[in-house]
Amino acid sequence: MASTGTPDPNSGWLSDEELAETRRRLPLLYVEAVPVRVDGLGRVTEVGTLLRANDGEFTRTLVSGRVMYGETLRDALFRHLEKDLGPMAFPLLPASPLPFSVAEYFPWPGESQFMDARQHAVSLAYVVPITGTCEPRQDALEVTWMRPSEAAAESVTSDMEGGRGALLRAALASVGVLP
Repeated sequence: MASTGTPDPNSGWLSDEELAETRRRLPLLYVEAVPVRVDGLGRVTEVGTLLRANDGEFTRTLVSGRVMYGETLRDALFRHLEKDLGPMAFPLLPASPLPFSVAEYFPWPGESQFMDARQHAVSLAYVVPITGTCEPRQDALEVTWMRPSEAAAESVTSDMEGGRGALLRAALASVGVLP
């Protein structure tokens, strides 16, 4: 799309100006995914985090993105997993689009454990098994796979943007990996 500020009329996206105005007025809906590898019994053996460079600083994050107008949660989740992990990741989407958590991000600190300076957002968070090969795309530099205990360590979660370290720990608790 050209940088004219006019979105593709069929894309479900807003122009940069429309998005900025919407972010000033309304909470936006997001999906987030904690990519995991599982063994034959469905037990989580590895957790994936994305490494990104933001303003010269390296941070860890999860797969996340907006839900477009008219898009199902399942489609949004699949689109963002493919966008961040690559087309060969082969995610196993949950049979039910019931999230393990709902995270509410505010543009100021203190209202919740989650913060996004750009906007007020509500995010539905999922744990998604990945069966294929991950090749990071978009603004992710790499996908790092760790044992659950490593991923939940303070040294990792403190590097996660916007409070996502707490979301990662909640994800691991929801699948019985952490107490």
